[in-house]
Amino acid sequence: MNKGTITNREHFLQHIAKSLSRKPRRTDVTLERPQREYRPEQKVFATKSADELLAIFKEACQNIHTEVIETTSNQLKDVLTSQLVTHGEGSIVIPKDERFRQYGLSTVTEEDTVHTWDASIGKDNIQFAERAQTGIMFSDITLAESATMVIFNDKDKARSIGLLPKTFIGVIPQSTIVPRMTQASEIIDQKIEQGETIASCVNFISGPSNSADIEYNLVVGVHGPVQASYIVVTDK
Repeated sequence: MNKGTITNREHFLQHIAKSLSRKPRRTDVTLERPQREYRPEQKVFATKSADELLAIFKEACQNIHTEVIETTSNQLKDVLTSQLVTHGEGSIVIPKDERFRQYGLSTVTEEDTVHTWDASIGKDNIQFAERAQTGIMFSDITLAESATMVIFNDKDKARSIGLLPKTFIGVIPQSTIVPRMTQASEIIDQKIEQGETIASCVNFISGPSNSADIEYNLVVGVHGPVQASYIVVTDK
């Protein structure tokens, strides 16, 4: 039997159906997604403007111990530089992401202390991230309700950048802010329907790492960054 070849599939599935006292598998099974008549989750924050969603996002940041700084694209470089000092000077790791250039951050990311993720060197990237003081990433989708960054991780935007350094800075274009998980799921569905390839790992980051498993005592930084900041770019 060749590798990857499926044999006796129908017989196998029919046997399972019989064992479970179910009707045999039909060959005309539809792949259409069932439509629910009531979708109350769609109504949460549905009428909020972009600025109102930003206000909700900022309030949620207080609950996840994350600082928020608003700025414009023209001032982003200076704000980011200042935040890097606040987070503690040291090595920095960033993804290979065209948005760093688009937002005028090339002079920051070309410093000797900055390592840009390079898939060709494999695990050496992880070792650098483990030693880095700060990881920086752009948000692909942002959830106002929970102050969550959604990142489509791939070989150039590894999740280690947001997990291994001591601190984390998220750059969030205001245009990426949506009400909640409902809209993020819809965006992902739309991309798939349009034939786009979605990363196999979609990472959701809500501030620094938190754990309250033991006696309900909140501990920050158990399995990730101990400090996180969000920089919201309001004009691009």
